[in-house]
Amino acid sequence: MIERLEEELLPLRVQLQNHPVYKSIDTLEDIQCFMEAHVFAVWDFMSLLKQLQNLLSCNTVPWRPSGYPKASRLINEIVWGEESDINRNGVPMSHFEMYIEAMHSLNADTDQIDRLITKLSSGSTIFEILEHAPYPAHIKNFLQFTFEVVNSEKPHIIAAVFTFGREDLIPDMFVEIIKNLNTPDGIDLSDLTYYFERHIEVDSGEHGPMALEMIKQLCGEDTDYWEEALHYSKQALRLRIELWDGILASLENKTSIVSLK
Repeated sequence: MIERLEEELLPLRVQLQNHPVYKSIDTLEDIQCFMEAHVFAVWDFMSLLKQLQNLLSCNTVPWRPSGYPKASRLINEIVWGEESDINRNGVPMSHFEMYIEAMHSLNADTDQIDRLITKLSSGSTIFEILEHAPYPAHIKNFLQFTFEVVNSEKPHIIAAVFTFGREDLIPDMFVEIIKNLNTPDGIDLSDLTYYFERHIEVDSGEHGPMALEMIKQLCGEDTDYWEEALHYSKQALRLRIELWDGILASLENKTSIVSLK
């Protein structure tokens, strides 16, 4: 069944990997604009991950068996790598924090994502924030879908969206484009390059195979589960394409989410 799912998703994945947004980035301003929108996808990925951990491992006290020992082992290994990796200087941090670090090193604006996290810390729900935030549709729709999936509390659906909407959709050639950008003196791309290289390496070499195995365990022989996994995976990829389309339009029109303050 996993082979059929991968086969049906392949056209959407190829469309993403060949998206023109990558080759549209020529300047420091372009990469700043890209990051200021893409950071939301880096952030919400962690909520998919942590909800899977909540559902597949016991995170309450007193502890009790979760009922998913194999999937629990897989998701805990992925959490360890995503939430407590090390940056290029050997400092422990999550991949999201690495991305924020890279944004700061390139003088990209983190104000919008900072505001979102501050509002969450103040007690607002993600849906309340999305209702009132001035985000463009391609970001708002992307986040709305993610948290509808998270709130479904259906492990097989969350695992499918987590697996097939991953950052390994970003092709290696994008890293080469970043390396070859002409940047002003004093601007160092090392943090950003490390983030993408590390994320691609970990996802394709370690976490990708683990996540596929997790889907197989969670869907088992249930055809309805497999159909739901396929449906939501397709929707996740379509919304990622919409996100990339929106970022591409921002690059072409020289606009940024930062201008929506």
